[in-house]
Amino acid sequence: MEQLQRATRANWMYPPIDGWTVDQVEELCLPYDTDWELIDGRIVTYGDTSWWHNHVRDELYVAVRTALRRPYTVDMNRWTEINNRTAVSPDLVVFDRRDLDIDTLVATPLATVALVVEVYSPRSHATDRHLRPGLFAEAGIGLFWQVERGKDAVPEVHEHHLDPSTGRYREAARHTGMLKTDVPFPIEVDLRSLIDL
Repeated sequence: MEQLQRATRANWMYPPIDGWTVDQVEELCLPYDTDWELIDGRIVTYGDTSWWHNHVRDELYVAVRTALRRPYTVDMNRWTEINNRTAVSPDLVVFDRRDLDIDTLVATPLATVALVVEVYSPRSHATDRHLRPGLFAEAGIGLFWQVERGKDAVPEVHEHHLDPSTGRYREAARHTGMLKTDVPFPIEVDLRSLIDL
């Protein structure tokens, strides 16, 4: 069995004709600390991200975690299974933890997701700006923040709400200087503080 798993891991770039499923990828035993996602049955890997991306993501995680209200929790790069052939890992995901066994959770159940956050990275331009927002909207995730690099490297947060009539996101607010919103819970963040050392 172990030899079969090693052989399969070596061939992950050659999916079955119908593409990989989430269950099949779990059987591949790819390391969970590798930056990969499953999109339409294809395993997509990503390289390293910039200092700016990682620092903004990490500091925003701390800010969101500090502002959390029950029953929510937040995680970084947590797989969210959109469907059997697509599982993505947003930079941040806020979800309702009620009735979940957090210790054994591999992927965030889609029905529990309240907010997804993507910090823009040039290495994944098309994915960050188009693919992931489309997948999140199609999956019915109500809130999406797109974090962009603004003037003097200060982050800007574009707050998007899902429009049920179109099934697409509409920009509800563009936060520069200060991120202040009431959904999914009240949060206020000095955006410059995300890059200050």
